[in-house]
Amino acid sequence: MEQPQLLSEQQLDRYASVLIWGMQKARAKKFKKNDIVIVRFDLPAIRLAEVVQGKLLDMGIHPILRMVGTSAMERTFFVKANQAQLVFEAPGERVLYRSLNGSIYLHAPQSLTHLQDIDPARIAAVARARKPLRDIMFKREEQGHLGWTLCTYPTPAMAQHARLSLKTYTAQVIKACYLDASDPVRAWEDIYQSAHEIKRWLNSLKIKTYHIVAKDIDLHITHGERRRWIGISGHNIPSFELFISPDWRGTEGVYYADQPSFRSGNLVRGVRLTFRKGGVVSAEAEQGAAFVHKQLAMDPGARRIGEFSLTDVRFSKIDRFMADTLYDENYGGRYGNCHVALGSSYSDTYDGNTAQLTTRRKEQLGFNDSALHWDLVNTQDKTVIATLRSGKHIVLYEHGKFAY
Repeated sequence: MEQPQLLSEQQLDRYASVLIWGMQKARAKKFKKNDIVIVRFDLPAIRLAEVVQGKLLDMGIHPILRMVGTSAMERTFFVKANQAQLVFEAPGERVLYRSLNGSIYLHAPQSLTHLQDIDPARIAAVARARKPLRDIMFKREEQGHLGWTLCTYPTPAMAQHARLSLKTYTAQVIKACYLDASDPVRAWEDIYQSAHEIKRWLNSLKIKTYHIVAKDIDLHITHGERRRWIGISGHNIPSFELFISPDWRGTEGVYYADQPSFRSGNLVRGVRLTFRKGGVVSAEAEQGAAFVHKQLAMDPGARRIGEFSLTDVRFSKIDRFMADTLYDENYGGRYGNCHVALGSSYSDTYDGNTAQLTTRRKEQLGFNDSALHWDLVNTQDKTVIATLRSGKHIVLYEHGKFAY
C-alpha cells in the first residue's frame, strides 16, 4: 500500500541533508568514498530512505538499505518464535557490523501498542541476544570508525497516542528539525556551536555531585571520575540535550517521570524510582508497573543509572508530548526537561581516549553495562545544584536553562 507523503519533496531533501550532517558530526573520522552506511527504515519512511540513499550514492558511499519489519511482523515474531528463534542471529551479521562506517535509522512506527500483551521476558531475551551487535557498533564508534544518527518520520499511530492531529504532529517534526529554515544544516551547525560553549563551561567546573530538586524529585547523582558532558553531537535528529553517564554507584534519592513513556508496545505513566547505594530499591508506576518491574529485572545493570541529561529551552522548539522518546527526551516547553536513563552508559562521556577504555576500566569508573537503556523524562520546574570538588555549591540549571 502506498504511504501518504506528509513532508514535501523539499522538506524530505532538507531532512536527508540534516541526517547526513548528523552522521558526519557523530563520527570522529571523516567519511570517504567506498565507506559503508546502513540505512534502516520503517515502511512509512520509505520515501525519505530513497532520498537518503541518493545523497549517499552522490558521496561515493555504499548504502545498505534494510526495511525494518512491520508492526504485524514484529508481533508475529514475538507470538510465534520459540526460544531458539528469539535469540537467532543471522549468519554474517557480525561481519557486517564490523564493516560499518555509518548508520542511519528512520523511525516511523505503525503501532506503539502492538506488543503490550507480550511477556516482557521475551522482549528482554531478544534485547540481550542483540547486545553483542550493539557492542560492536559502540566499539567501532569509540575507535572513530563509525558515526550514527536517527530520526522520526511522523505516522498516524504516533499522532494518535500523542493526542494530536497528524497535521499538528507533522508540524512539530518540521519545527523541531528546522526543516522550515532555508538552510537547516546551517541552523543545526549554529546550535552545535552554541552547545559547544555550554559544554566547555560545564566541563571546566570540576563537579563532584549533582542535587536535582523539583516538586517530585530529590535526587543526588555522582559525576564520576574522568567524565565529560556531551550532546548535540549529531547522533539524534533532533537532539537538544546535554548529558553525562555518571558513576552509577553514587545515585541516592527519589526520581519521578511525569512524562508518559511508550516502550516495547507498552504505555507507562508516573514512574517513581527510589535509589539506594546506586540501585533502584523501589519502583512504582501509575500505569504499567508490572512492565517496569520486568524491565528492571532484565539484568543487573537495569536497576542502575546510565545517563543524566538536561535540555535547555533556548534550543528546543518541542512543546508537545510526542509519544516518541526521541522527541520527549528533548522536550523544551516552559521548563525544559531532565531525564535519567536506566541501563547502559555512554562510553563517549569518558574524557580520555575511548578506544583505550576497557571493560575492566569502565567497571572501575562506574560506567554501567546493561541490555537496557530506558529514558525517563521529567518536565517539572527544577533546580540542579552542583557541588564542586572545592566544596563550593553553584546553581547549574534553573527554570529550564543552564546558568551559563
